[in-house]
Amino acid sequence: MTATTITIPADNRAAMIDRVVSFLSSALPGKALRVEICQFRKRRSMDQNAALWGVAYKALSDATGNDADDLHTFFLGEWAGWDTVDVLGQKRRVPKRRSSKLTTAEFSEYYDFIQRRAAECGYYVPSPNEVIA
Repeated sequence: MTATTITIPADNRAAMIDRVVSFLSSALPGKALRVEICQFRKRRSMDQNAALWGVAYKALSDATGNDADDLHTFFLGEWAGWDTVDVLGQKRRVPKRRSSKLTTAEFSEYYDFIQRRAAECGYYVPSPNEVIA
C-alpha cells in the first residue's frame, strides 16, 4: 500500500479527525501502522514555477547562453547546499533540495536569492510580475 496523505483544514478539524480515525481503524487490518503529523504548508504554485522558468531562467539563459536546466541545478545547489553522489565511479554534485518540494514561502526566498546572485554577477532578473517596456 502506498502512503496516504490527508490534509485537515483548520476550519473543519473536528469532522476531519473523526474521518481520519475511521480510516485508520480500517486501514491494513492486522498490520502495524505509522502515522506522521506535520503542519500543512502549501507547496510552490504553478505560477511561481512558471515565473522561475519563464522569467528568471529565461532572462539568465538569454543573457549568458547557459542552459536553463544547468542554471536550475546551479542555483538550487548554491541556495540549498550540495550533496556529492557517486555515479558509476565518478563524483557528481547535486542540490540538497528540489524546487518542487519547496513551500510557497521558500520558493519566494529562492527566487529572491536568484535575483541577488545574478545581480552580483552583473545580470538583471525581473520580478515575476514585472512588466518590461
